[in-house]
Amino acid sequence: MKLEDTFLYQEIHQQPEAIANLLNTEASAIEKIGAAIRAYGSKNILIAARGTSDNAGRYAQYLLGASNQFLVSLATPSLFSIYQKPPVLKNVIVIGISQSGKSPDIVSVVQEARNQGALTIAITNQPGSDLERAAEYSINLHAGLERSVAATKTYTTELTAIAMLSAAIAQNQAAMVELNQLPGLIQNLINDASSLAISTQRYRYMQHCLVIGRGFHYASAYECSLKLKELTYTKAEPYSSADFLHGPFALLEPGYPVIVFSATGAMLTEMRDFTLKVQQRGAELIIISNDDQMLGMAELAIGLPKDLPEWITPILAIIPMQLFAMYLAHARKIDIDAPRGIKKVTETY
Repeated sequence: MKLEDTFLYQEIHQQPEAIANLLNTEASAIEKIGAAIRAYGSKNILIAARGTSDNAGRYAQYLLGASNQFLVSLATPSLFSIYQKPPVLKNVIVIGISQSGKSPDIVSVVQEARNQGALTIAITNQPGSDLERAAEYSINLHAGLERSVAATKTYTTELTAIAMLSAAIAQNQAAMVELNQLPGLIQNLINDASSLAISTQRYRYMQHCLVIGRGFHYASAYECSLKLKELTYTKAEPYSSADFLHGPFALLEPGYPVIVFSATGAMLTEMRDFTLKVQQRGAELIIISNDDQMLGMAELAIGLPKDLPEWITPILAIIPMQLFAMYLAHARKIDIDAPRGIKKVTETY
């Protein structure tokens, strides 16, 4: 099968349209949810998710924390589904994120929260799913059917939905103007990233790598790591740059591949200093950034659009690494749409 005929290739390239659909179709519903959250009055959010959706939850921790001053925590679903010892969720906003809306443990968190009287929200690509029925409010991702096992367009639409929700809560019209630029920016980024098909060949025999991000790009590090694991079977370990300096730094040796996400903003100086330390150890750097100084330290430099606020860059930054993982899997003759041992919908309890 030609690469262009795979579901994964098509779904990566459908992301501009998917995000445009979400922005155009769901803005009014998200504004109503934002108003409901303001009326509810709580500043505590609990997010229940697994896998790629859990990485979207990591993004929500930073965005809803930095932009809305919410305390955002990630749920421990087994407390609800297996131990049956759920925490008290009075005055908590509970958000379930699941592409399929089927995983019983995620549904159980949202259902219990609603039973306790909490404000509950589902973010899902499946209208009418168990998760949507469990929640009081829902956000439909409008990404269209996703058939490849590796989630791509559902991840970026999840991030966009979270960003839209943040803007709606704050009644921040300037943020919505920024978000409405996304389809065009992403289309340009995909066009520019076509050269990765050749650049990726250098890493055909890579068995281990590290993936680093901090702040808004902590989520990017985890999602990139997941894509490399499930698509290419590479042992890719994600870290915050701060955590990495507390011991794992000893892993570094000349030629060790290190993928770094960074963007202009509050975290830039810290990431420059960190990346310089990694470079001095002789590691091979793959850098995704919109800062020229960062990109200048890279063996493989992947540029992002300039003059964007830091909070929006994770929606764009993951896309070149989706392509990188796809091209690497193709070079290794791996079945891109059906990686070994996993399936599209994983139901955990």
